Amino acid sequence: MIAFPNAKINIGLNIIEKRDDGFHNLQSCFYPVGLCDALEVVENTEAGAERITITTSGIEIPGDINDNLCYFAYHLVSQDYALPNVKVHLHKHIPIGAGLGGGSSDAAFFIKLLNDKFELGISWGEMHHYARQLGSDCSFFISNKPSFAEGRGDEYESMKLDLSKHYVALVYPKIHINTGKAYGGVVPKMPERSLEDDLLNLPIEQWKEYIHNDFENSIFSQHSEIKAIKEKIYSKGAVYASMSGSGSAVFGIFDSATNLKEEFEGCFVWEGKL
Repeated sequence: MIAFPNAKINIGLNIIEKRDDGFHNLQSCFYPVGLCDALEVVENTEAGAERITITTSGIEIPGDINDNLCYFAYHLVSQDYALPNVKVHLHKHIPIGAGLGGGSSDAAFFIKLLNDKFELGISWGEMHHYARQLGSDCSFFISNKPSFAEGRGDEYESMKLDLSKHYVALVYPKIHINTGKAYGGVVPKMPERSLEDDLLNLPIEQWKEYIHNDFENSIFSQHSEIKAIKEKIYSKGAVYASMSGSGSAVFGIFDSATNLKEEFEGCFVWEGKL
């Protein structure tokens, strides 16, 4: 059985306070986009097979493959449900460490794949519970609908935001941003206007003035090329542009289809409808 885990973008990202557990509370709109990995799960009937075997293709995934979130998801679910041995193949297309949630999406879709493939009957709430244990933004991809995120980025409320008449261009300059250092460059503060109840209800043409990603100031000061990408996206006609998550991918929302690959030489570029 095959699934296609998709990426997400952050429309607005406010870091509002540091928590006692060392994490930060945030506010953001998570919006799914069509850039996808491919994930296949089959039962492994070979004698003496390991519980889970993971192979990959596409973008190289650094580190030990057994540190992949799909590996942890399998063992988490297997604590409560009888799972057979499985072979997993992940074709990686979503850039890693880009603020697009690719690894979290893979894990969430893997949980859904296990449920469907082996008819486990896991409830929607249970799948969210498993996903939340794997990563702050992981459970978003269980519902995979526009959502307002709070807490550590693991508390979600569905939104009626509909950008289906627009197009998106994602530009990833292949710069790795350390998430811990990114948070270290932000001074948490409560925004003056509500992102959920106020700013996201404005016409999209006004978002540029009011909706911001709190990571941008410090990251742009360290990586001027990321700031330049955002500025160039606006120069190409975007109605709104922002860095996604803690970066370094930058997205632009457009009224019509784009063809920007030649404009960002050396970068990963993906374009599609929202």
